[in-house]
Amino acid sequence: MKKFILSILAVAAFGTANAQDIKFGVKAGVDFAVAKAKFDTGFGTVEASSSETGFFGGAFVNIGLNEKFSIQPEVLFIAIKDFNTVSVPVLGKYTIFDKFSAMAGPSFNYFLDAEEDEFKVNLDLGAMYQFTDNFDANAKYSLGFGDVQVSGFFVGVGYTF
Repeated sequence: MKKFILSILAVAAFGTANAQDIKFGVKAGVDFAVAKAKFDTGFGTVEASSSETGFFGGAFVNIGLNEKFSIQPEVLFIAIKDFNTVSVPVLGKYTIFDKFSAMAGPSFNYFLDAEEDEFKVNLDLGAMYQFTDNFDANAKYSLGFGDVQVSGFFVGVGYTF
């Protein structure tokens, strides 16, 4: 898993050497997660769900491809009671107007506390508002798939170096 995450970051960081602008930063915030699972009991399918609140923190690199569009890979640690996760979202970021951007892309998640189904891919959709050149507020929804779905609404702040 470590090699996979490092490979994604290396390709994102070094694969676009001609990029217009590369910026590094950190982000942190609150995650409101919902876990849903479907179990086949032999007598039918049973669904269970659980909601938890936790926190996230990590780093990102924003690779500007032009004035409006960039790619933003991130590495986040998400701590939620029984769902501690390392998440690697790879987001396309489009600047809609001066300080407001929309983001979308897959996130590759490794659940540290899971005994099975440790690796999941989610779809992330979000937005960001840039208060200054360094500080932003961001929000995104991460939609989980499969028999065991872990989805979450993330609200946080970021600092770009």
